[in-house]
Amino acid sequence: MYDLIISGGIVVDGTGDEPRIADVGVIGETIAAVGDLSGAEAERRIDASGLLVTPGWVDIHTHYDGQVTWDSELAPTAWHGVTTIVTGNCGVGFAPAHPDKHDWLIGLMEGVEDIPGTALAEGITWEWETFPEYLDALEPRRWPMDVGTQISHGAVRAYVMGDRGARNEPATSQDISEMSAIVKEAIAAGALGFSTSRTLAHRAIDGEPVPGTFAAEDELFGIGAALGELDAGVFELAPAGTAGDDMVAAVKEMDWMRKLSATIKRPVSFALLQIDPAPEHWRDMMDASLEAVAEGADLWPQVAGRPTGVLTGHHVTYCLFDQIPAYAELKARDLPPAEFYQVLLDPNVREAIISFSPEDPDVAAAFAGAYAKTFILGDPPDYEPGPESSLAGRSELTGESPLAIAYDAMLDDQGWGLLYIPILNYSDGDLEPTLAMLQHPRAAIGLADGGAHVGTICDASMPTFMLTHWVRDRTRGDRLPLEFIVSKQTRETARLYGLNDRGVLAAGMLADLNLIDFDALAIEPPVVIDDLPAGGRRLIQRSRGYVATIKCGEVTYADGVATGALPGRLLRGAKARPMAPSA
Repeated sequence: MYDLIISGGIVVDGTGDEPRIADVGVIGETIAAVGDLSGAEAERRIDASGLLVTPGWVDIHTHYDGQVTWDSELAPTAWHGVTTIVTGNCGVGFAPAHPDKHDWLIGLMEGVEDIPGTALAEGITWEWETFPEYLDALEPRRWPMDVGTQISHGAVRAYVMGDRGARNEPATSQDISEMSAIVKEAIAAGALGFSTSRTLAHRAIDGEPVPGTFAAEDELFGIGAALGELDAGVFELAPAGTAGDDMVAAVKEMDWMRKLSATIKRPVSFALLQIDPAPEHWRDMMDASLEAVAEGADLWPQVAGRPTGVLTGHHVTYCLFDQIPAYAELKARDLPPAEFYQVLLDPNVREAIISFSPEDPDVAAAFAGAYAKTFILGDPPDYEPGPESSLAGRSELTGESPLAIAYDAMLDDQGWGLLYIPILNYSDGDLEPTLAMLQHPRAAIGLADGGAHVGTICDASMPTFMLTHWVRDRTRGDRLPLEFIVSKQTRETARLYGLNDRGVLAAGMLADLNLIDFDALAIEPPVVIDDLPAGGRRLIQRSRGYVATIKCGEVTYADGVATGALPGRLLRGAKARPMAPSA
């Protein structure tokens, strides 16, 4: 007797094999069989005829470190078929934490990941000091997905070195020894890895670079040794040059990363993006990572499936009009959104803003560049827009000024309209470099940043985008096979973190599944809501087409609506592939 049989679906099992029609039988939390189960008995059956049946997505790059302590849903990631997340990325987190460093750690997260400090201050209850105590605080909590986390360099440095660590002063041998011991303790308690950041683009709310940005090799190797000694955990980082900030340092990053991985014999996963100052740098890093693997290193470039950028609008962090005096005066009035919208409808206000013409040549050049890189996002959102969709392109076609086009577009939805500015992964004006990154044999799909950048972008929908854009909808170049994309964000991401009990539909694996109406699958436009603690504002983005998401055999979402089931729990360490139960 099966607890659940999902019958007649188009099974894309996560191995990379071609889709096939099959049934999936579930006993308890585990898949018991995949095949023809037409004669089997079950407590419940779901007819999946015509639907894709895939493993649940495994999202390895999120920033829910604070949100997991107060939120049982973890949206918007939960709305996109994700059944496992890894948080604690990019060197920022909340453990270990001395009691007098709580505000400082909040400022670090706010600055790096654009999460309102007021929301974090009200939402986090601080039931811990050490990292094992942080895990203990998460242990009783439940979510619609499993949550794994990493220990962050910023928190460890501040805990051991105090203000010296926060100011990025060099670590002494004693400092390194203490940091290594803390990381070793965290990995032993169940942390999935250690994370750091070396990009100058990551700064605390006070403008200081993230602790560890300038860490010398003795510090990096001393901490990495903790992973090697336990033969556990991933060393994750945002390397120098990630945002084009320090290309001199960027070319040296590969040397220590390959040496570290070969020394500690653990995976090193680093963010890799195309950047405008050096648009071919990613190719060099990709090639060098393959050379390093051939020499015994275990390097995994972590790539994004779409451009990383910002959204511009009246009620998000950035607005294209911010430098226009008439607009700045209007924003200074701090009107409620409904009143603000009514003022924007005034023709005189519109004219005062769209007639802006900067006299400073540098400012004029900056605006011209923005017009060429700012796009109407559309519905459904277009994340690979052509030049004709930019403000400059539309201006050329219509004769209207770019500012007028932007003004009218941001009036949509009663003044909540948004425009899209792709910054990283879009130097060529298309996603051909991203296509090459995705096809690289060592590429790990990540960087969706769920829970972060809540006032600038919403990329938590990336797992859905991987299917809609890359498999079904792309028109500006080649597409990718369905089975390839499914495998890349299930089995491959799970394996990187040693989570070998999920990511594949096979007997013995966790019953984490998605049932998808592929023709109807869609990403909705991002919207702004005020639902964080202390009334904090954030961008969210929903999807359509997930008929059901199943976690450990329980339906957590049905047609996009939460069922209330919360079978997800804290992950502690790597997971071996379990034995299959008998029906």
